[in-house]
Amino acid sequence: MAMVARWGMIMDPPTSTTTVMDDRLTLAQMLSPAFPVGAYAYSQGLEQAMADGVVRDAASLQDWVTQVLRHGAGRMDAIFLACARREGDLAALDALALAYAPCAERAGEMRDQGAAFAQVLAAIRGCAQPALTYAVGFGRATREMRLSTAEILGLWLQALAAQLVSAAVRFVPLGGGEGQAVLARLAPVIAEVAECCAGSDLGDLGSAAFGADLAAMRHETLEVRIFRT
Repeated sequence: MAMVARWGMIMDPPTSTTTVMDDRLTLAQMLSPAFPVGAYAYSQGLEQAMADGVVRDAASLQDWVTQVLRHGAGRMDAIFLACARREGDLAALDALALAYAPCAERAGEMRDQGAAFAQVLAAIRGCAQPALTYAVGFGRATREMRLSTAEILGLWLQALAAQLVSAAVRFVPLGGGEGQAVLARLAPVIAEVAECCAGSDLGDLGSAAFGADLAAMRHETLEVRIFRT
């Protein structure tokens, strides 16, 4: 299935077992906590919510991350990543991603992680990589992968959810097992958002995670902070 549009859907390329396995391993490496983009240092406003007592246990954490995935940064990043996997003006897409950032901290996170990602990828591939916002740069980097966009988005969103859960495990605090149970319960939400956003275009952009956005804005003036966002 294909759409004739600037950011339309494209056919997934034919696959071979060996190449698909190689691509999956590369994708897992790029989304691993050990891949040095500094994801552990960011909470996307969750630290403010925890300081306010809005997120205080496993149930409230699960609800918070669910809303981020369905209606906030998770959904927005997924759409930008999906669009970046297609042919189009990446500079314009990157500028649009920054324009949609709800606050300065979030814009800085997108730029800084994108720059770190490009630097490490350049070392791996042996050639310079453009410094783009993280989701856009990641989408560009996965263009040649013989994997569906839905699969890539599923693992991208799972990494985001894991990052937020890890922040809560350290701050609330939650036990490691409790945090992993939350992450496991988020799997259907992650799959749903990934499938929905895989075929999205720029006309589908929009967010409604007002609590998360306001928390991210307020975090800029939080006096004692563990996380950068």
